Amino acid sequence: MTAAAQAREVEPGLFVRGLEPPLRLADYRLVAFDMDSTLINIECIDEIADAAGRRAEVAAITEAAMRGDIADYRESLRRRMALLAGVPESALERVWTEKLQLNPGVETFVQACQRAGLKTLLVSGGFTFFSERVRRRLGLDFARANTLGIAGGRLTGTLLERPWGDIVDGAEKRRVLLEVAELMGIEPRQTIAVGDGANDLPMMTAAGLSIAYHAKPAVREQASITIASGGMDRALALFGR
Repeated sequence: MTAAAQAREVEPGLFVRGLEPPLRLADYRLVAFDMDSTLINIECIDEIADAAGRRAEVAAITEAAMRGDIADYRESLRRRMALLAGVPESALERVWTEKLQLNPGVETFVQACQRAGLKTLLVSGGFTFFSERVRRRLGLDFARANTLGIAGGRLTGTLLERPWGDIVDGAEKRRVLLEVAELMGIEPRQTIAVGDGANDLPMMTAAGLSIAYHAKPAVREQASITIASGGMDRALALFGR
């Protein structure tokens, strides 16, 4: 991904940078997606915070982190998690059933990638409670996200330690993308990364093609493809049949 070239609007709300369509999906082997506000319509942590009566406080930290105003994503997440201590586990199910939806065009875009033979990866700073359900719903191949600490039916305000660590931040997103690519025996240039926030930039920079979906300004300014309006499937207009 390069920020050197000027973005060019090829259709209303659809921009390319440093590219000359038509592209070929078959030139890529792996596509990695952020989850919150990319594959799905919400920031899950903000919706969980509703149950604690702390939505405004948590959402303000989320927004600052996604804009890149808070440089330390890990610390921003720990601050937000601490505010969720004591929220009943049942609040997670309510977020899933009442608030969470796939973003427009996501299923169409994912299915097009799958038909073209690409492996699919969800890598999220969100939570496995949601990411595993989204993975199954879309038929994605791989997923990595954070695991909420729960005790006595309530959130502990912490994240569980996993073999790779406890927080999926921007560095971990990049590492997972490159690790999966290496395990597949492919080059980073054969990967696509789709995201919207500052913590997606490390993996988007590492990928051969980056797609900013309704993204923050810092992400739009660097992405190969920017979808500023409409669904994720708009990116398919840039690929030849």
